[in-house]
Amino acid sequence: MKTIPRIQNIYRPEATRVEDYNEVERKFNTEELTMQASRCMDCGIPFCHGLGCPLGNVIPEMNEAARNLNWKRAWEILSETSNMPEFTSRVCPALCENACTKNIENVPVMIRQLEKAVIENAFENGYVKQIIPESKSGKSVAVVGAGPSGLYMAFELYKKGHNITVYEKRKYAGGLLRYGIPDFKLEKHIIERRINILKASGIDFQFNTEIGRDISAEYLNKKYDAIVLAIGTPVPRDLQIKGRELKNIHFALEFLSGQNMFTGKEINKLPINVKGKDVVIIGGGDTGSDCLGTSIRQKAANITQIEIMPEPPKERSASTPWPDWPYELKTSSSHKEGGTRIWAKVVKEFHGTNGAVTSIDIVDAAWDFSPDGKPLSFKEVEGTLTNIKADYVFIAMGFLGVDNNSFIKDLYLEADKRGRVEGNPSQGIFTCGDMKTGQSLVVRAMANAKETAKDVDDYLKGL
Repeated sequence: MKTIPRIQNIYRPEATRVEDYNEVERKFNTEELTMQASRCMDCGIPFCHGLGCPLGNVIPEMNEAARNLNWKRAWEILSETSNMPEFTSRVCPALCENACTKNIENVPVMIRQLEKAVIENAFENGYVKQIIPESKSGKSVAVVGAGPSGLYMAFELYKKGHNITVYEKRKYAGGLLRYGIPDFKLEKHIIERRINILKASGIDFQFNTEIGRDISAEYLNKKYDAIVLAIGTPVPRDLQIKGRELKNIHFALEFLSGQNMFTGKEINKLPINVKGKDVVIIGGGDTGSDCLGTSIRQKAANITQIEIMPEPPKERSASTPWPDWPYELKTSSSHKEGGTRIWAKVVKEFHGTNGAVTSIDIVDAAWDFSPDGKPLSFKEVEGTLTNIKADYVFIAMGFLGVDNNSFIKDLYLEADKRGRVEGNPSQGIFTCGDMKTGQSLVVRAMANAKETAKDVDDYLKGL
C-alpha cells in the first residue's frame, strides 16, 4: 500500500514573498487537499479534537467530508464548534496536529490547512450567513474589546438571542489580530469580511470609544444587563537595564502595529522604518518572529534575535512525549527568510550615542537541566561579554497583563499579581480571554470566551 506523504512545501517562494505583505502560505489545489484529508485515520480515540483543539473541533469528520469533496458538509461540521475558523486556521500553532496520532512519526495530518480550505470554500460558495438567533431574549450586553475573545464572545451571545454592543478604543476591530499579527500571516481583509457579517447580523460596534475616557463604567452598568471585559493583556514585559531610556528601543507591538496600520492605509507614513539598519530583537517567541519577518520586509541590513532560553532540541524532548505540546525547536516562515538566532544570552546593557541606541551588551547563560532535558535555571558566565550593534531594538518578551486602571477600579475589579482579572458574575460583570487567563494563544482566548459565554447566558436567563 502506497503511503501518502505530508506536503512539505507550504509556503510561497521565499524570494518573492519577502517583497510583499501577502500571506506567506501558498494556496493548495483540490487534489492536494483531498489527498491530505485521506491521510486521516479516523482514530478510535481522536486526540486531535479530544486533547489538541481548545475549541473541540470534530476533526476526523471534517476531514472525511473534505476527502469526499463535500465541502458544505465539512463547513457544517466545523461551524458547529468554531465561530471564526478563518482566524485560527491562519494563526493557530496547530495544537490539533501536535496531538494527531500520526505525529508520533512527526508527519501529522495537515489539519490547519484543511480547516482553512473549508472556511474559504464556505465563503466562496455563500455558506457563511448572517447570524439568526432562534429567539430574542430582550437582554443587552456590552462587550469591551474587539479582539479575538471579544469578537468570539459577541458572536456566541448574539447566537443565544441577546442584544450586543461591542466597544473598541481603536478605529477598527481585531485587536491583536489586526494590530499585532502581521499581514503576511493574516491579511486584514479577512478580518473585515467577518466584521461585516457581524454588523449585518445586528451586532453594534462602537469604535474610537475607550471606557473611562469617552464613556464611564457607570454608564455601562446602568445601560446593559451584563458587561463582558475582553481587553487582552496590554501591559508588555519590559527590560529595565542601563540605557533603557535611549531612543529607538521599542516594544514589539509598537513596531508591528505601525507596520500593520501602514499596510492597511490607516496611516500614510511608517512610524518605525528599519531599512538599512541593524536590528536586535529580544525574545524568541512568535512575536519576536513577527518582528523578524517585518524587519526583513522593511529591508533591514542585519537582524539578530536573542533568546535567554537554551536552544531547544531539533526533535521532541523526552520531557514532552506525544501527545503533549513538544519541547523542540520551532522554525517559523520568518526564520526561514533570514536573520540570526542566538540562544542562552542575557541582555545586560544598552549603549548609545546622541541619545539613541547603538549597541547592546550580552553574556552567555549556562543552564541546568532536569534528567529529561527540561531547562531549570541558569547562571551568567563570566568572561563572555559580547557587544552587538543595534540601531533599533525591539522588546518581545511577552505581556504582564492588565493595569489596575480607573475603569477596572470603577467596576470594583482588581488585577492579581499576574495581571489577570476575574469578573464579578453575581453582579453581571464578566471577563474573558487573555484578560482572564493571562497571555496565551488566540485559539485559547477564543475557547475561554466560548466557555464564559455560557456563564453570561445563564446569568441573563436568571434575570
